[in-house]
Amino acid sequence: MIWKTTWSGDRALLEQIETILTEVAMPSVDAVSLVRDDDASAEPEDAPWLLHVYTEDKISRDILAILPEGTPKPEEEELEDRDWVAHSLEGLGIVEAGPFLLYGSHDADKIEGRDGIPLQIEANQAFGTGHHPTTAGCLEAFDHLLTAPTKVLDIGTGSGVLAIAARRLYEEALIVATDIDEPSVAIAEVNATTNGTPRVRFGIAAGTDSPLIQDNAPYDLIFANILAGPLKELSPDIAAVAADNATVILAGLLDEQMASVQSVYEENGFKLRDVRGTERWPVLILTIRKTA
Repeated sequence: MIWKTTWSGDRALLEQIETILTEVAMPSVDAVSLVRDDDASAEPEDAPWLLHVYTEDKISRDILAILPEGTPKPEEEELEDRDWVAHSLEGLGIVEAGPFLLYGSHDADKIEGRDGIPLQIEANQAFGTGHHPTTAGCLEAFDHLLTAPTKVLDIGTGSGVLAIAARRLYEEALIVATDIDEPSVAIAEVNATTNGTPRVRFGIAAGTDSPLIQDNAPYDLIFANILAGPLKELSPDIAAVAADNATVILAGLLDEQMASVQSVYEENGFKLRDVRGTERWPVLILTIRKTA
């Protein structure tokens, strides 16, 4: 069975709760959905916000205790067994991010005539539908690359969206995409086929520890959309597989984590070129010079 826990209230507070449950709590929740309350009697712009959280077990008291002061008591509901990760994302609509339009099959009829490169990414258990600011920020970063890459590495590929986007933009580039989670890699491969981009080389890897990654190094564009801790741990490894003057795009960190992540990368020879994303979810664009 699956548990659905719902908070209602101010969006800013619910966003704080969402961040804690997805980025701080251990274990993190399986899926979240922040939406307007369609059943509210208020006008749409005044309707309260709802945060729906889906977990295999009830959220523990220990996790509830670390939520912000003033967090209201949630409603809890036990649900039938189904893919609630997908269900929680079905109604999120089309995302415009950089040169791309991300959509699910339920919105396919709304794409025609719109500007942008369409990418069909279904809601499922792999991270990366484009609705989270980290994914959207990475996609927007494509607009700020100085040169077209010849080799691209996507670490923690999730749904495969960044690798698929790179393939759509750079038809002749070598694209390697890996994830530590085997089901995510399988989903990414399906998404690549759906989008007509089968020439992405997907594989299972922890960090850069993979023959697929090592044998195709160095890369002149590297994405790592994971979390701040792993980003810092992987800094020397990413430097080792980066080409001279490579661009490295980091995401998955919060604003208060940016300084420490940047510092670790600068210690390993990187230089910050730009910051994109949102204030809460920055996306770091760095370069590395290996020759004088």
